[in-house]
Amino acid sequence: MRNLVTGGAGFIGSHLCDRLLERGDEVLCLDNFYTGARTNVAHLRDHPNFELIRHDVIEPISLEVDRIFHLACPASPVHYQADAIQTIKTSVLGTMNMLDLAKRLKARILIASTSEIYGDPLEHPQTEAYWGNVNPIGIRSCYDESKRMAETLMFDYHRQHGVDIRVMRIFNTYGPRMNEHDGRVVSNFICQALRGKPLTVYGEGQQTRSFCYVDDNVDGMMRLMDGEHIGPINIGNPNEFTILELAQKVLEMVNPELPIINLPLPSDDPRQRQPDITKARTLLGWEPKVFLEEGLARTIADFRARLLGK
Repeated sequence: MRNLVTGGAGFIGSHLCDRLLERGDEVLCLDNFYTGARTNVAHLRDHPNFELIRHDVIEPISLEVDRIFHLACPASPVHYQADAIQTIKTSVLGTMNMLDLAKRLKARILIASTSEIYGDPLEHPQTEAYWGNVNPIGIRSCYDESKRMAETLMFDYHRQHGVDIRVMRIFNTYGPRMNEHDGRVVSNFICQALRGKPLTVYGEGQQTRSFCYVDDNVDGMMRLMDGEHIGPINIGNPNEFTILELAQKVLEMVNPELPIINLPLPSDDPRQRQPDITKARTLLGWEPKVFLEEGLARTIADFRARLLGK
């Protein structure tokens, strides 16, 4: 199988490239390196079935592949808010270009959508049938609304042109190779703790998140692509933790003596986020296997090696 992975040098994309190559597939890894990094795929450079292409999905590209994993888009608030218009173009124009390619090739295409399409949810936990509670003009809208439009495009190309689609809604994912500057809560806490700095918790830290280890995420993605169900399907860990609980776990594992300081909540920050994974369990036979403590230990070890060389 010949796969195109857009955003393939990113955090999740690079782990997906590893898994596809491990099973004997060919991988074309496409990235513009806005948030991805060559170092994430440097170990694959000499692999006979791997090819790295520098390209921005906003511009069309002609390739010959069997399947398209469309992951390209900045996914952390720090990065997608830094250039909101570029984020919208990536989600909308980039998705249209990949769908046009899939249509021409008659290739199956999977999009990495996001739990952010649920906004600040009024339903808890969130099922795929929930339409969301999204501010269309807030500072997070460039990502939230453009991902909603990307899903719209996927289903319209499916209905109108018969494109073979898969839609995956990713909940908070963490693990080795996370960008240390992405502003996400797991990477923030680990970097602060390793550098001996106070951990910054927004508000009182009672907002909740569900953290899925990257290996579990990639397993769900591959099962969805290989299966017969088009989605949307939530892929995430249903175990819910407050941000304060996460901070305390990181401190216990790195430096229990460090303090926690509280800062004002950012605009439109969701109060609760937890996936209902009934569809993933029943349709894909998937559920996460890595507990938070185990995943954090692996992630901390990776960050320690990169930041401190230990």
